[in-house]
Amino acid sequence: MRSFIWLIAAFLASPGLAWAMDSVDMTLVLVSDVSRSIDDSEFKLEKDGYATAFTSRQVIEAIRGGSIGAIAVAYVEFASSFEVRTVLDWNVIRDEASAQAFADRLTAAPRSFWGRTAISAGIDRAVQLLAESGFETRRRVIDVCGDGTNNAGRDVTEARDDALKAGITINGLAIINDHPVSWTYAHVQPPGGLPNYYRENVIGGPSSFVLEVHDFATFGEAMTRKLVTEIASQGITGSVTIIARSDSVR
Repeated sequence: MRSFIWLIAAFLASPGLAWAMDSVDMTLVLVSDVSRSIDDSEFKLEKDGYATAFTSRQVIEAIRGGSIGAIAVAYVEFASSFEVRTVLDWNVIRDEASAQAFADRLTAAPRSFWGRTAISAGIDRAVQLLAESGFETRRRVIDVCGDGTNNAGRDVTEARDDALKAGITINGLAIINDHPVSWTYAHVQPPGGLPNYYRENVIGGPSSFVLEVHDFATFGEAMTRKLVTEIASQGITGSVTIIARSDSVR
């Protein structure tokens, strides 16, 4: 009997199960576009922006303000339909130290791909991660960040609809390329604009929204606003667009 008790104790204390026993206010998968329309300098600004956002005072306070005071975050990069990688598996963030540790790991991770743009594949991976996370939570969210339309893999609306059926909310961060090269124009500036494309094809679920960013240099501040809105769930209903520009986000 004593041996059995020790076995159970060791099982529950194993590092691989530590996060699976947690309750959190929200599970969040960051799904980031690393297709060929995003160059290395823009990719670095994205990564630095994520790090800035997660270590910001506003985001830490929003996390602490939850009923549990913790969220769980995973990070996925995607390009084409066969180019999807879970760069960072689940991390529980509850204070400055855990936020900094997550930001450091995210910043240090090398770029995964350079292919086309399969937003659907990124969403599908995020849905799988959320289903297998083991966390107890009432809110499951996917953040899709990109600068173009879905041009590879299955129809993005099918992936979105499957996620919504599972009770998941999808929000979008549409990075607007105001000076596209000719071969990417239709991809990054679709009819009606990229935010409208995200609104009609990518996002959905309770309190879903699109954050429109016109400057990679302001990505960190825009992401901070987005995270605070998501974590605090500040009463947004339906599908709306929040615009962040370099002259309006300060």
